[in-house]
Amino acid sequence: MGKGVKAAVIGSVFAVMVGGAGYGAYNVVSALNGDGGTGTTGAAGPAPVKSGPPSADEVKETTAKFFAAWEKGDAADAAAYTNNDTAAEPLLTAYGGAAHIGEVKITPGTASGATVPYTVKAKVSYDGKSKPLTYKSELTVVRGITTGRALVDWQPSVIHPELQRDDTLVTEESANPPIEAVDRNGTELTKEKYPSLGPILDALRAKYGDKAGGTPGIELVIHHATEGAADTPLLTLVEGRPGKLETTLSATAQAAAEKAVKRYAQSSVVAVKPSTGEVLAVANNRKDAFNAAFEGTVAPGSTMKIVTAAMLIDNGVTSMNGPAPCENTAVWQSQTFKNLTGMKPNLNATLANSFMRSCNTAFVKLVDEKPLSDESLTTEAQTRFGIGLDWKTGVVSFDGRVPASGGPDRAANAIGQGQVQMNPLNMASVTATAITGDFRQPYLVSPKLDDRQLATAKGLPYNTAAQLKQMMRLTATQGTARQAMAALGGDIGAKTGSAEVDGQAVSNSWFTGFRNDVAAAAMTEEGGHGGDAAGPIVADVLRAAG
Repeated sequence: MGKGVKAAVIGSVFAVMVGGAGYGAYNVVSALNGDGGTGTTGAAGPAPVKSGPPSADEVKETTAKFFAAWEKGDAADAAAYTNNDTAAEPLLTAYGGAAHIGEVKITPGTASGATVPYTVKAKVSYDGKSKPLTYKSELTVVRGITTGRALVDWQPSVIHPELQRDDTLVTEESANPPIEAVDRNGTELTKEKYPSLGPILDALRAKYGDKAGGTPGIELVIHHATEGAADTPLLTLVEGRPGKLETTLSATAQAAAEKAVKRYAQSSVVAVKPSTGEVLAVANNRKDAFNAAFEGTVAPGSTMKIVTAAMLIDNGVTSMNGPAPCENTAVWQSQTFKNLTGMKPNLNATLANSFMRSCNTAFVKLVDEKPLSDESLTTEAQTRFGIGLDWKTGVVSFDGRVPASGGPDRAANAIGQGQVQMNPLNMASVTATAITGDFRQPYLVSPKLDDRQLATAKGLPYNTAAQLKQMMRLTATQGTARQAMAALGGDIGAKTGSAEVDGQAVSNSWFTGFRNDVAAAAMTEEGGHGGDAAGPIVADVLRAAG
């Protein structure tokens, strides 16, 4: 086979394997080249290909050879002991090259089957400065699909546990000076004390490090492949001088939020000050570093009925004390909508009653009334609540989505399903607008620091806001939010929600509420009903902040 033909074959096969199987794909390049020269052939033909899980001896031998090559800084040799040397070699090369990591010593722990934990001890040296680096990770040995060799299953986390696909390691002068982020009262905010803030503090440094007055140091960092993602510092060789960055956060509220989200996995919460739009707390309890509290895009369930109720009132369809009959079912363009199991119908219900009980059918029936159209909910969300506008909070955020929808989605959108997408930041802002009548775009860093323009919307008529606030008060004291809000004093109000999500066994739990001049919203993928899971999270934050 000619050289050009061989290259074409390698390229096309590799594309198929990576696209279909990611980093666990079979090492095509090694296979076509005899597995790095270690395969055996003889006059009688190739040796039989082994199958089945690698034996304990194979696991031990493969990891030992991989670690030895890694310790020597031989990237090509180490990569040949993985099942994807094309992806492994550049990162292994960067380890000793751009990252300036040397004197590597790897100590394996006790294997659990084919998975081997290990400790890496090394030294980072740059421009005459050196510091020790120590961390733990693990790898898994698998059987090569075609060759039958025992190979390290390649993942970037093999090199460092915080590395993700296409990330790389670099030691250099910091792209941005360090910051000393402080809360609204001057209390320092660190990722050690407030773990949820880690990615947010990195993002604030990336955006405002050069504006906060500090000087850069020299660091080992992870350059993330995701566009706009801030570098993750791993080790500081030379301390930069941090600049002070004032945030709107409250250390007291943040501490409560950090503790509250630990109640449930995959939970997020945001608290804002309705009179100003300042973000008081943001916390996530997730397996990844995704700031779902600000960037999530999921259905908010019945918390959306705040916006829908405002639309009904503003368009003269009904009012707080006007009719909103709650029936067992409601049919909208061939789709049947139901209420929560056990909810009794009430054909004489007012909007306030159907709101505080969270009756789906009442809202579905009312969205068919004139003068409402497919665009009415979108218009209400945007022009009154600022949803779908270009929010500039100080870090990356998603500002909500309420598209104009026809067919069954028009009704589904009204109860927070269909095509509506929100996050706790959006819903905390919705509550803030509902109880004050004014949309004040939430922000984490003062716009005066960088002269950015905050989003604006005209807000709600006084009469509409007064009705919404009273309906939320009734929900917190007599309705579905009563149990979660029971221990809170002061002026309180709330709305519960649950949202069905494809592929999940239980509904997402949503809850938004206010206490005095604090509004908060939470979402968790566990717990189902809003008052059961997300409700206690919000109550804890309101208790600390409100």
